[in-house]
Amino acid sequence: MKIARIEHGDRLDYAATAERGFHLIDGDIFGKFQVTGEFVPEDAAVLAAPVDPPQIVAIGRNYAGHAAETGSEVPDAPLVFIKTLNTIADPGQPILLPKMAPGEVDYEAELAIVIGKEAKQVPPHETDEYILGYTCANDISARDCQLRKDGQWARGKCFDTFAPLGPWIQTSMDPDSVAIRSELNGKIMQDSNTSNMLFNCSYLVSYVSRCMTLYPGSVILTGTPPGVGEGRSPKVFLRNGDTVTISISGIGELTNPVKMEK
Repeated sequence: MKIARIEHGDRLDYAATAERGFHLIDGDIFGKFQVTGEFVPEDAAVLAAPVDPPQIVAIGRNYAGHAAETGSEVPDAPLVFIKTLNTIADPGQPILLPKMAPGEVDYEAELAIVIGKEAKQVPPHETDEYILGYTCANDISARDCQLRKDGQWARGKCFDTFAPLGPWIQTSMDPDSVAIRSELNGKIMQDSNTSNMLFNCSYLVSYVSRCMTLYPGSVILTGTPPGVGEGRSPKVFLRNGDTVTISISGIGELTNPVKMEK
């Protein structure tokens, strides 16, 4: 099932995707729910980020190729950092180049795990019980702040709109062997497979749950493959008027324009 969050009229609802539209969901997607017969046509709905997470946990350098392209060591354990809630952006919502640091803003295609129920100290073989599904994410990063100015990652990862999510949550898929890609203005920049992750989804959920309690709706960003702008020669950063698309096989496409912050 693909679960979307849609704005229609003056309502914001969860809904199951259907041909040419959506069937509204009654109940709690993190508990008991059912798909109703109430139909919203595609042209009457606007996609919102598919979840409003209480936490955004991210993993750095989870693809060896990405570590290599940035001149970093491959970690021997997941490299965990946090993104703040103001970073969430809907499908189609502009990624804002912050006035404070507009010059080195980078894209990162990532598979996102959506937690389905409270998780603490979960062993790897039980993590499927705690995962609602998966969605596409773009871990936007201001590289000058992240890598050259601050000495830590918080500011560079946490400007407004720096975590687009969508288009919906896929509840039934094998997350450890799917194609993942980013395109910038129609040009393929990243083209890989989640089978190349150093730490797979089950391991990550278990590991993070041993660091902190994960709550229903929390999101884990699983890292990005090689091909980011920072790793290219010459470097490629986002500019006003660009369009970025993240696509993951079995889920769909997440597209966002890029605009300068007013």
